[in-house]
Amino acid sequence: MLKEGLEGRKSVWFHENSAPVNSAYAKDVCDVAILPIGAIEQHAAHCPCGMDTFNAIGIAEKVAEKTGAMLLPCPMYGSHPHHHWGMPGTIPLTFETHIALLMDIVRGAAVSGFNKFIIISAHGQVSSTIVAVHKLGIEGYFTISSTWYDFLRDNKTVLKDYMWHADEAETSVGLYLYPEMIDMSLAEPGGGQGLIEGDWKIAPGAAAAPGMLYHFEGTFALPEKDDLDNGTIGDPTSASREKGEKLVEGVANHYVRLVEEIRKKYACGINPLGFRNPIGYNYTDQIKYDKDHDEKGRLKK
Repeated sequence: MLKEGLEGRKSVWFHENSAPVNSAYAKDVCDVAILPIGAIEQHAAHCPCGMDTFNAIGIAEKVAEKTGAMLLPCPMYGSHPHHHWGMPGTIPLTFETHIALLMDIVRGAAVSGFNKFIIISAHGQVSSTIVAVHKLGIEGYFTISSTWYDFLRDNKTVLKDYMWHADEAETSVGLYLYPEMIDMSLAEPGGGQGLIEGDWKIAPGAAAAPGMLYHFEGTFALPEKDDLDNGTIGDPTSASREKGEKLVEGVANHYVRLVEEIRKKYACGINPLGFRNPIGYNYTDQIKYDKDHDEKGRLKK
């Protein structure tokens, strides 16, 4: 049995516990694992290049501390939309590399007994995360992926403007989670030239309206290396620690409710999908469900 204190763990972080502790925790306490993912990307002169990664880690830690979910180590690098490439300070992974990375992490964590996975992204990389999630689904891994600002949908409740880049939103989160890394004396507004009018695009965190496209559903922007004067899109001078606290705590509470629902519905050891199909695409017609599910894949009562 697990010892007392963090339900037998030394840490909420997988890599800070021993292998037997992680396996016992997944078996007896909680088999939900959270994978925070970010990127190494320039965030103007006032913010660190690791900002997206630090944001993902900070939000995920709060969720894990409140729910008992296990935190998987956060990869520092991420994939990037086309217009980020070639920008000093940004180190992008190809989509294929990032998809494979996410899939391998989930597969490996499942060996220790984790059956439910939530990816918390703090960077615009849905081009790879959505593909990874559905490829994992074909293999029988229950995986949810979200980007914190689209999950929160602040819609200018806390913020003066929608979230863009190194702006009011991201700088506020940094001021709350790691203020020692933010230099507000260097913060200044900035922006780029969009290739279509902004009315056609759903801003990050905004509520959608008819006739709008998601901001990554097209090549809507020029390369940042040529288009941006200072690396900022938006106005970071409007940022504050108070806004950051409201954003972080608000989105963390949404994730907490999600984890609690999953834990309530599916006990430790139950894979919500009910199968593992490691061979992949070619054998999806031969899926056999486990003892917890009926022949149609529905959870037995």
